[in-house]
Amino acid sequence: MRLLIVEDETRVAAFLKKGFEAEAIAVDVTGDGRDGAVLARDNDYDVIVLDLTLPGLDGLGVLESIRKAGKKTPVLILSARGALEDRVKGLDLGADDYLPKPFAFAELLARVRALMRRQAGDVLPSLRVDDLSLDLATRRAKRGDREIELTNKEFQLLEYLMRHKNRVLSRVLIVEHIWDMQFDGGTNVVDVVINRLRRKIDDGAKHALIRTARGVGYVLEEPGR
Repeated sequence: MRLLIVEDETRVAAFLKKGFEAEAIAVDVTGDGRDGAVLARDNDYDVIVLDLTLPGLDGLGVLESIRKAGKKTPVLILSARGALEDRVKGLDLGADDYLPKPFAFAELLARVRALMRRQAGDVLPSLRVDDLSLDLATRRAKRGDREIELTNKEFQLLEYLMRHKNRVLSRVLIVEHIWDMQFDGGTNVVDVVINRLRRKIDDGAKHALIRTARGVGYVLEEPGR
């Protein structure tokens, strides 16, 4: 899952980023409203957490810009402006939820997960490719009867590959979705984590699921294709 946080309070943004990343959610952060609007329009996020008081363009302006561009990404407004009129205006402009500050991270996380489930259309989400299964609720992976322990990044990468099974994903797409907003052409981080996943998933199995698309990236491919 990939999340955009538009929050100009540095300490709050850092706290949110750390909390969501601990839950195996990739996070992009910006403290500027105009930058937030551009990122939200140009990228595919699962949820956007949006403050209202922002430099450059306020949160309601960001929200209006996103919806006018036709983006249906769920937006949760997180703001100290908790007056009824602010909530009503935000919801009328297309926000999906509104949580006033101060807030408990556990509640924010639960609301974000609910929006993600609603977006995906899953109540108890799980993914399966051949004999490989990934339970998104418990974050458990199995290949046949064998349980597989995954780090947060391995879990995120495997989920991304499984959601896009049989499709070649470039290193650029993988890094931007799993790690951060911009791709460093000199990094081998994708190859390192892919190699770890291969050892955990494909070693000892009848057939390998993760295939290299030479010069492009990787694909998790169903057998027989």
